[in-house]
This record gives sequence, C-alpha cells and structure tokens, in this order.
Amino acid sequence: MREKILGIVIILIVLFAGILGTLYFTKDDNNLVSSSKKNVTISESDSIYEAVDKIYDAVVLIETYQNNQAVSSGSGFVYKKDDDYGYIMTNYHVVEGASQVKITNTAGETVDATYLGGDSYADIAVLRIDADSALEVAEIGDSTNSKIGDTVFTVGTPLDSDYMGTVTKGIISGETRTITVSDGQDSYMMEAIQTDASINPGNSGGPLVNINGEVIGVNSMKLVESEVEGMGFAIPIEVAMASIDKLENGEEIERPVLGISMYDVTNTAMLYRNNLNLDEDITSGVVVADVENGSAAASAGIEANDIITQMDGDTVKDSSHLKFMLYKHEVGDTINLTIIRDGKTIEKEVKLTEAM
Repeated sequence: MREKILGIVIILIVLFAGILGTLYFTKDDNNLVSSSKKNVTISESDSIYEAVDKIYDAVVLIETYQNNQAVSSGSGFVYKKDDDYGYIMTNYHVVEGASQVKITNTAGETVDATYLGGDSYADIAVLRIDADSALEVAEIGDSTNSKIGDTVFTVGTPLDSDYMGTVTKGIISGETRTITVSDGQDSYMMEAIQTDASINPGNSGGPLVNINGEVIGVNSMKLVESEVEGMGFAIPIEVAMASIDKLENGEEIERPVLGISMYDVTNTAMLYRNNLNLDEDITSGVVVADVENGSAAASAGIEANDIITQMDGDTVKDSSHLKFMLYKHEVGDTINLTIIRDGKTIEKEVKLTEAM
C-alpha cells in the first residue's frame, strides 16, 4: 500500500514539473519555440503581380454573333486610345464572318464593338469601342529583345466567360519559329513566338506579355495543333503592328503576287499527271502549273513546268515557303528566281505586282 501511494506521488510530481516547464518556456520571450513563431515569414520572389496588374484592365472578352446567335468568343486588348475611342487588337479568325461583335471589359461592362479591318494572312483584326469602355491601354513592347527562357504570361478568357481574366505563366520556348498554317483552302507559313504558357480556346487574340508588363505577341490558337501539348504560339507584336494604320482605316493589305499556280516537287500525283520526271537531286522547290496572262511571272518569261528552286539565293522548300518568302517583299520590289527548265538552270528577275 505504501509503495502504491509512493508511485502516485511520483506521477503527480512529474506532471506538475511538466506543467511548470511548459508555462516557463511559453512565457519566456527568448526561448526557441516563441522565437520560431515570430520569425516565420513567407515571400514570393518571382511574383508577376505588378506586371499582370499593368496589363489586366486592358484585356477584354470578345464575343461574336451571326443573326443574333452567339458564334464564338476570344480575347483582345486595347492598344490605343484617344478622346473618342479605344482600339482593340485581336485575331482575324476570332471575328471573321461576324455580323455583330461585343466586348466585355474587366469591370463587367458589355458594349458593341465596331469592326474596322482585318488581315487573314497575319491573323490580325482591329475593333473600336467608346473611349469610356476602354479601361486601360496596353504598353507595346519589342519581341526582338526577348530571349529563350524569359518569363512570359498571357491574360485572356479560355473556354468561356466564366474564366474571364485567367492568367497563365510560362517561358519563351522558341524565339522565332516558322509555322505552317492551313485555313482549309490554302496553306502558308507564319513567323511565331513559341511558349509553354497555356493557350486554350478563347485565349486567341489575347496578349503574350513579358515580365515588364509589355505586349510582345498576340496569342493565336490557329497556330496550335490539337495533338501537341505544352506548345503555344503567338504572332510577334512587330508583325501585328506593321499594318495597323491601314487596318484602322479599313484598307486592304496589299501583298505581292507572282501570278502562278503551283505544286510542290514532292507531289508525286501531280508530277505523274503532268508527265514530269524530276532528277533525284531535286528534293525541294515548286513546279509552276500555270501562269496568269499579264502577271509578273508572265512578264518575266516564267513558263508552265518551270521548277522554282531559289528566291534571291535562298532555297525554296515548298509552296508555303515560297509565299512566306514572297510576302516579306512589297509590291514593286524586284526578286531573282532560280529556275530549272528542261534540265538547265536559269535566272529570272521578276518585278512584283499586286493581285489582278
């Protein structure tokens, strides 16, 4: 009995000592527990909040209608503002064929927008709204100063209006990519900035922005292949702004033409149909199928079945590549084409004209 009482006393002493120790260390401002609680801090050294805040209110949701029925949606951004109007840049394919366009700003205000002009090749279009509805103006940057690995982000409306103002972050994965694009009837090549920032349906037309909050590109889902993940593309802002004055005034963008129909040298079906046998060393280039009367090509003496292999000394890969090289020139420029005719290589100077 005595031993049992002694055991209880020892247990009470241990519990009492523990309580005193806990009270002592909790009260002592210099102890380890207390100081660790006071010194815990959380910081975000790579936050892009300030850059996002700079561009956020310049971005708008774009919704298009035909016969009062909603057709599609995308994104855009205010790039310019005067006393009367705000001017919005977006993708041409976002507003193509629309009978009515509405925009919603970050304040939740929805207003009608006026379509001023667009360029299907560059995939750029310009809209206009009342100045009061243009809450902020984006700062235009320079994509040529960007490097692989630079932080970039997008602001837009992926999927639908429930996700308006979504920000996605990534890096520049490729500085200058040449992407082949098909619009269902024709194919052509465009220069693009590659990024791993998420670009989804509805992001089209929104800005690709650098860490300083400057727009360096215009996102385009048109350049994204469905079977590829983690690869987004944007039109360099210099390309988008190149013809902006003409688009604001509703002027058509003139691009030079040769005045030929053509097919790739790798198109074996067309070669067979036209009874053409090419040398094995001809692996790139285009075959002239027909020459339009009075065209630049006709004036230069280019003929059907000529094989165009070079433009100004640079190899022509295929018909999309030829148009890509051609569109770097202006109407009135003179180019030099290297042609194979009946097994012989000849040079032709062509003064470029606009479409007839």
